[in-house]
Amino acid sequence: MREAAGKVGSLDEVRARVESARAAGRTVALANGCFDVLHVGHVRYLEGAKAEADLLVVAVNGDGSVRRLKGEGRPLLPAADRALLVAALRAVDQVLVFEEDDVRRVLLALRPDVHCKGTDYTVDSVPERDVVRSYGGRVAIVGDPKRHDTRRLIEKVRA
Repeated sequence: MREAAGKVGSLDEVRARVESARAAGRTVALANGCFDVLHVGHVRYLEGAKAEADLLVVAVNGDGSVRRLKGEGRPLLPAADRALLVAALRAVDQVLVFEEDDVRRVLLALRPDVHCKGTDYTVDSVPERDVVRSYGGRVAIVGDPKRHDTRRLIEKVRA
């Protein structure tokens, strides 16, 4: 787990790593999400995001953000645990936790070449698309069809 823990950092730490990668000529992709119960859809989403650039940064929603977005009783796991689980995936290079309900501030701080979203979006429905376009980035839709739902998985386990 030491290797995974070394991938997790604050926004400032991850920004420094991104700037170093860019200086070395590497491209950067950003993916984001709650990742409350890691499942195969998340793995495929993150592998698809990694295919878009040399370095994949994953922004994980903080606990308050998940609660506001998903409702009471969520998240099941605290942000630090969710970040470490995501960091343990081979496709992921850097992880940070953000507290806002959307990822706009992270996008503006890191300015990834590609902002990756799952197949429940289209390029035109991504809420942050204008932010990404404002600095010259692009949006990519990655992963498999959305057949994996954390909410349904939680309900199944509880039943």
